Amino acid sequence: MNSKYSKFLWLIQFLGDVSLINVAFFTAYLISDQTPPFGQIKDHYITLHIIFNMAWFILAFIFNIYVYSTARRRKLELVVWNIIKIVSLHVLIIFTFIGALKDSYYSRQMILITYLLIGVSIFVWRIFFIMLLNWYRKSGSNFRNVLIIGAGPVGLQVMRYVISKDNSGYRFMGFLDDAISHVKHKELVLGNVDALKEICESKMKIDEIFCTLPFTSSKKIRSIIEYGDNHLIRIHLVPDFRGFLNKKVDLEFYDHVPVLNIRKEPLENLFSRMLKRLFDVVFSLFVLIFICSWLFPLLAIAIKLSSPGPILFIQKRSGRNNEEFDCYKFRSMSVNKDSDNVQAIKNDTRITLIGKFLRKSNLDELPQFVNVLIGNMSVVGPRPHMLKHTKDYSAIIDKFMVRHLIKPGITGWAQVNGFRGATTQPRYMMKRVRYDLWYIENWTFLLDIQIIFMTVYTMLKGDKNAF
Repeated sequence: MNSKYSKFLWLIQFLGDVSLINVAFFTAYLISDQTPPFGQIKDHYITLHIIFNMAWFILAFIFNIYVYSTARRRKLELVVWNIIKIVSLHVLIIFTFIGALKDSYYSRQMILITYLLIGVSIFVWRIFFIMLLNWYRKSGSNFRNVLIIGAGPVGLQVMRYVISKDNSGYRFMGFLDDAISHVKHKELVLGNVDALKEICESKMKIDEIFCTLPFTSSKKIRSIIEYGDNHLIRIHLVPDFRGFLNKKVDLEFYDHVPVLNIRKEPLENLFSRMLKRLFDVVFSLFVLIFICSWLFPLLAIAIKLSSPGPILFIQKRSGRNNEEFDCYKFRSMSVNKDSDNVQAIKNDTRITLIGKFLRKSNLDELPQFVNVLIGNMSVVGPRPHMLKHTKDYSAIIDKFMVRHLIKPGITGWAQVNGFRGATTQPRYMMKRVRYDLWYIENWTFLLDIQIIFMTVYTMLKGDKNAF
């Protein structure tokens, strides 16, 4: 009952995707191609249709998107990210195929419409499928019985996770623990660790075991693993790092040597960096061509009329790997000798009349899209600090330098959460750093898009910290 239909979940999703891809292809063909009846499809479009399907099959199974999207511990943003990744690679394959023909066989309009339909329909279908799967699991189907060995603090945390994630399809059956007298919830303990065989061979079917025993109990842990392997029970070992770590970690294997990375950095992945860089270039070109091309001259004239001095304010700031770079801004202050040492504060007498407007609206940051195009900044990332601030704060704030592991940004997670502008006290900078580190460890392409929308919204409604 609990796993009877589990093996068909990925197949349902796969068939749904394939159906939508083919519907999108033929719908776009009907809309854009000049053919008589639907039945008379041109031969080269039949070839393209076959390539379309083959490319999807290969990419889907290379990246295991159907395995992950039906997994019990999946994340929605990673499901969406997998869709973006596979559709992007699919586009690349199809256009490579079309380009290799060196002929205008195919309607570019038809290809564009096809991918628009594929993107929208598959995204909607994937969300609908996840909602359907969550409902199916919450209703009590497609579940797995879970036994937790070790009823200490770590075991209790695992139990809370299992119980709270009812859409994962887990069903908590109980604990096994040798030190029952020290257990907080004795009523949940089914017996000692040696009772594992008896429990699993009873009518209580166990599908997965989470072992939270300390690694000093290596003999017992080995016997639990051996029993699970011989009885088709999946074993999960839960290490206890609470003594020195209280956040997510990343496990890698150097050949057969397990290495625990204390910080997960999604942007260390080459594909992620390439995607972020591609977006930076496209987005900054869009802003520079369609906004800055007419806005720059107007702002330049206003700055010149407001006070003597250059139009741009160029300042050395700390970038990726703490390398210095020239950061561009519209000059919002009168020329002064303290600009590289003293941060602007509210009602600062150095700020010019046009400067107040530029800083309030964030328009003083527009030249930094040139920095993004050059490559020493990103659209989204931790804000770059003047060199003096980097030197001062790195000496008093723990983990301050970690924010320099990635490129600085025009806007960032800290800024859209209210931590922008002057940092008059170290505690404000500590909070900003905390948000920056969270961004570094949890980066996704969708998070960048979210931050950009939040930034635009904040600009339109106004920010009390902007001055």
